[in-house]
Amino acid sequence: MATASQGSGTHLWEVYVIEYARSQDQPVASLIQGAYAEGVMSVPFGFVLARGHGRNILVDCGFMREGNGIAVADRFGIPHWISPLRMLAELGVGPGDVSDIVLSHAHFDHMGSIEQFPNARLHIQKSELLSWIELLALPPRFGFLTSVLDPDDIYSALDAARDHRLMLLDGDVDDVLPGVHVRFGPGHTIGQQFAVLETAAGRIVVAGDCVYSSRNLTGTNHDGVYIPLGSGIGSVWDQLKSFDRIARETANDLNRLVILHDFDRWARFTRVTEIEGFRIIRVA
Repeated sequence: MATASQGSGTHLWEVYVIEYARSQDQPVASLIQGAYAEGVMSVPFGFVLARGHGRNILVDCGFMREGNGIAVADRFGIPHWISPLRMLAELGVGPGDVSDIVLSHAHFDHMGSIEQFPNARLHIQKSELLSWIELLALPPRFGFLTSVLDPDDIYSALDAARDHRLMLLDGDVDDVLPGVHVRFGPGHTIGQQFAVLETAAGRIVVAGDCVYSSRNLTGTNHDGVYIPLGSGIGSVWDQLKSFDRIARETANDLNRLVILHDFDRWARFTRVTEIEGFRIIRVA
């Protein structure tokens, strides 16, 4: 079994973070609980490409600014956007080249382009998908719970199920794909998961929205006390347990953690290129 710092040596992935959107005037307190005095900031949105062994896989996939995606993006103040497909093309990857998408959760900015990848198998926690169907069935007074969801993404996932491309996972799974593992990480949503990728640099954790910032893990003034997220529909208790799972998976090494809304725009890693102000970052 691979250790936390050493890959299996058989299936190692090249890993890139792809930035495709940025919010404007995002309240910091909506991301880090209690940060009311910190005002607003611009926050990046990203997803991950892992490639190797004749495969291109994504961890999350961004959203398309069309249909409901326009309305949801406008609602959350995301004026800066470039097509995820345009960014993938810079790395020589077309929509038909993506074999698998590991979905951390079903929020529109993580799952909102799955219909663009006709050959991709989708890997999502069963509890994540089914909980959203249940929440969508609630009366309108419960609308806060689904405010970050584009229902069309759920319909697209069901279309993938009809085509036998939807893989429903139940908790932790090693080798969902060779050298790609998932870990159950609820809290932000009911059935969120995070991904662990084997690379030549060791195991890399892609956090999804289990954490928004390294500060969630390091605490105020690096006091080591976890700070909950500023938003979510699951429990704070579950959030903190998921933080702890990530901390143990990375051995508290932030250089092995990819945060998709990283306030620092992935400054710990190597910038490959920048297109219209959006970055492609090599992690490993």
